[in-house]
Amino acid sequence: MTPLEAVLPRAKALQPAPFRVSAEAPQPAPAQPRTPLHLTPDQVRFYDENGYLVLRNFVDMAQVAALRAATEGWMEAGQAAGPAAASDYNFARRAAGEVLYRVNYIHDKTPAGPNASLALLGSPQVLSVAESLCGPNFVPTYESLVFKGEGDGEQIPWHQDAVHPRRWRIFNLGLYLDASTVGAGALRVVPGSQRQILDVCTIRERYGWDAPEVIQVEMQPGDALLHDVMVLHGSEATQGNALRRTLYFEFRAAEQIREEGPWNAEWVQRRMRLVPLALEARQQADPDAQPFDWQPAETLRPTRLDSAQEELRVAHGTHTSGMWCSAGDAMQFAKEER
Repeated sequence: MTPLEAVLPRAKALQPAPFRVSAEAPQPAPAQPRTPLHLTPDQVRFYDENGYLVLRNFVDMAQVAALRAATEGWMEAGQAAGPAAASDYNFARRAAGEVLYRVNYIHDKTPAGPNASLALLGSPQVLSVAESLCGPNFVPTYESLVFKGEGDGEQIPWHQDAVHPRRWRIFNLGLYLDASTVGAGALRVVPGSQRQILDVCTIRERYGWDAPEVIQVEMQPGDALLHDVMVLHGSEATQGNALRRTLYFEFRAAEQIREEGPWNAEWVQRRMRLVPLALEARQQADPDAQPFDWQPAETLRPTRLDSAQEELRVAHGTHTSGMWCSAGDAMQFAKEER
């Protein structure tokens, strides 16, 4: 047990969890990079040890500009749609009323012209990272825009995105389109906290925002933050906050989904169809660039549908449970004092 694991309170299930968290390093093992854009073994080991990795200047400012323009359209569409049940546009209740803060399934939100989010997914930068952490059979499992509008400095409470047995890596790639600095909503991360399921309510009550070994990760436009879905993270409330947008892509290994769910093989096949579409979008956006050499198992290489638009939005139906301090935590964990 590490000093951090001895300090942070672990969660205890009211009902036994359906798995045990592995103490072994997740799969696949770090490998020598096959291109300069792949992560090095040292970078993978840093990620495994700390639960996060910052990649500075991950994309250039031309790509940032294209993605910013795309987000304007998505946010306008969400505002026009307004709050609604089972919508791709998520609103939260603030003092000033309902506020849009998240857009899901972003790839089908571009009505015409270049698809900036799909081109980002198909970039060698993104797919090389996905292969480095998940192996060649990586699956793009989620895509969303999360943002705080100008003046909306609401906190994002401590949480773990998803809890799982940790035999394989599950990670989020967050591309920052705006600056995120200390005092203006920079993400707080507790390095090494990803190795256990945590009691986030007790952590909040005991430590507030100053959990043991916490760091604040400052990001600039074009930087990317990779974070393990079990690393403890959040951001405190701020006042007078400027617009801050982050694009999130989650990746998992097909092997992990096959063994642990929560989706089936047909869903994985549908999700894998995003990759060739993304490679095409990237080639259209940058015809002179060397494309990513995609090498999935032949049994996982998808067949195309007649409708590309149908392929761009693959809904989930179910999700892997995370840990938040709320009555809605799906796995019903109770406090265990340590």
